[in-house]
Amino acid sequence: MEALEETEEVGQTPEDANSLNISDFLDDLEADITVEEASVPSDVPGFDWSSIDTSHLPSSYKTNSRQEEELLQLADHFLEQYTHLCPDRKPLFVHPVNECGVQKFVSTTLRPTLLPFPELYYWSGCASFVCDYLIMEPLKCPITLPSSLYSPTTILKYQRGNCFDFTVLLCSLLIGAGYDAYCVHGYATREMCSLDQTQEVCPLLRKPPEVPEEEDPNKYRIKYPLEPQSKFELQQKAKKEEETEPGQEEEREEEVVTEVEKPKRDPLHGLRVHAWVLVLSGKRKVPETFFINPFTGNHHSTTDECFLGIESIWNHRNYWVNMQDCRQGCKDLSFDLSDSICWEIMFSESNEPCQLPTESPKKDTDDTQEKGEIDMSFEMPLSWVARIKVSYREYENPFSQGKKVILYNKAKLEKWAAYANGDGLVERLTVYADSDCTEEAEVKEWFKHREDLLYMREVNKQTQLITDYFRPGHPLLLKAHSYTSLEPETGHTVEYYHTARVDGLWKRFENATEMTEYFVGREDFLHMRHIELGERDKKMQMAGIGADANPRPIVQIKEYFHRNPEKPADEDIEERIFMVIDDIIQLTYHLEVHDTIASKVVFCRVIGREKREDEIFLSRENSVTYQPWSSEKHRNMLHLYNLLWELREEQKLLKQQVRDSEAEMLNILTVREDEEANIKLSVSMFNTAKRGQQHEATV
Repeated sequence: MEALEETEEVGQTPEDANSLNISDFLDDLEADITVEEASVPSDVPGFDWSSIDTSHLPSSYKTNSRQEEELLQLADHFLEQYTHLCPDRKPLFVHPVNECGVQKFVSTTLRPTLLPFPELYYWSGCASFVCDYLIMEPLKCPITLPSSLYSPTTILKYQRGNCFDFTVLLCSLLIGAGYDAYCVHGYATREMCSLDQTQEVCPLLRKPPEVPEEEDPNKYRIKYPLEPQSKFELQQKAKKEEETEPGQEEEREEEVVTEVEKPKRDPLHGLRVHAWVLVLSGKRKVPETFFINPFTGNHHSTTDECFLGIESIWNHRNYWVNMQDCRQGCKDLSFDLSDSICWEIMFSESNEPCQLPTESPKKDTDDTQEKGEIDMSFEMPLSWVARIKVSYREYENPFSQGKKVILYNKAKLEKWAAYANGDGLVERLTVYADSDCTEEAEVKEWFKHREDLLYMREVNKQTQLITDYFRPGHPLLLKAHSYTSLEPETGHTVEYYHTARVDGLWKRFENATEMTEYFVGREDFLHMRHIELGERDKKMQMAGIGADANPRPIVQIKEYFHRNPEKPADEDIEERIFMVIDDIIQLTYHLEVHDTIASKVVFCRVIGREKREDEIFLSRENSVTYQPWSSEKHRNMLHLYNLLWELREEQKLLKQQVRDSEAEMLNILTVREDEEANIKLSVSMFNTAKRGQQHEATV
């Protein structure tokens, strides 16, 4: 607003008249801006920056050194030339006052720092820490620059700041970590400036881009004709669609009403001041230049339409003014800072004088040379900011309000510090089925430091299906567990870390009537086993006999095997079925490449003959074989007798394995129920602060 008022003092040119019209228009919107500022949440109502205590700050905060005074004079001289040559440009953010009311050049406010935390060695960790640790404050006026820029140490102390405070702190950490990072003063959309993400999809819900399938390079392959279609049927279908179109249009109109309202047109579009971070490619093996929004910590392309223009950028060594056209946003900008046509540097990085553009052609006179060429080579003073320090306790507990809530389109993300919740919960994502966020569809929770190694839980609110995910190292080798209740036989799916198991089991599903097991990497090539279970004896249940003494009867066991290339196909079993109650065993063998019908062997019980334990009775009546591709030995009765003997022994072992699987599932449910009832969190041996708290609690 101050910049717009200054233009009134100049003569009334057409451009000035336009600026006055814009000023009148902005005055009419002043009330809307006030309401907009009031709508931004704040954890400490009425927080006043002018009331903070600055008496303890070092002398560098309160005074300027001789070199800093010289720097400010050079900056003022640059601004005079800039405003003279570019009168239509907005003011630059060059030397605002700090918390002590002293003017400081923006480059000296940066304090490159590498904090002693592994995550902060990477840009993503730095961005996440800054956006989580600080509370966003809007600019006092969304279209004008702030009058002050506080030091990163003060911002960290009070854990709050505007976009420029966020940017300076984040850029200090990135430069300290070795990135070629710059603070950016520019313009962005209303949603980005006000941290409104209610129209965006939550990053945790975004699907990865689909990789297009490569076309078959063989152009000589046979192209089969498409399925023939009747033209008459197509005409009838089109007529039906025309008849149903009016009803569909009404339904679409109803859907449009229920949809989330699109954001209204922003009257301040292109005028809203914002600050963010620019990371150039090159250093730290960054492949492509990108932006970082300090409010969210998200990575953005330089062509993102949310960024509407750039006025200037700076790092801890220099300051550059953008001389490129931003009417199309930032997508066409060049970030080659060595290009003097695109970027006007404030202090020459060489011994050659800095040449600012002039309005008139060059003249070979000493006067114009003195005015046009000014020796701007200058060594930037060291930062006046004290060393940036973050304790381990502050790093582990970044949320000043206890937690952080982010609203997205049909989703809500909540974050907590580690050890803030007794169950280790650190993050929860709630997905809603409606735009008003009243009907929950799905909930995802993330955990840390749990001794049972649970790290994520998904809850489907429609089906009430719960899925727990575990890190490697659980005593029961659990990887995932899906259930609706921890009661036995209510439908459980368990996944294991199969490489740590001897039997190669990676998944098991069990309910009241069946059990299915899946295997990987077994020497016998078994990959699936399906068991059908019957109902328990109701009389024993009524008598109060427990499930251990009254097991479910095994009705049938099916096993499926992969092809063993070392065996002939007529000796390599593909499917094996044990009908335990009916006393039938059925074998199906694999097929060779040229075969069309699989070989089969069936052993049945003789009708009318009483079954005796451990008796093997074989005759032509109770054995059926169909092996068209096998040799004569497979039709020999002695061979079939030995095969039946082996299958009977296998059936005994399988029945015992089924009982062991049932017992294992019961043990898993008992252990999981105990773990959920007595949740314990582990503490790293390096976390001395947390261990001290635990010791004080036990004393």
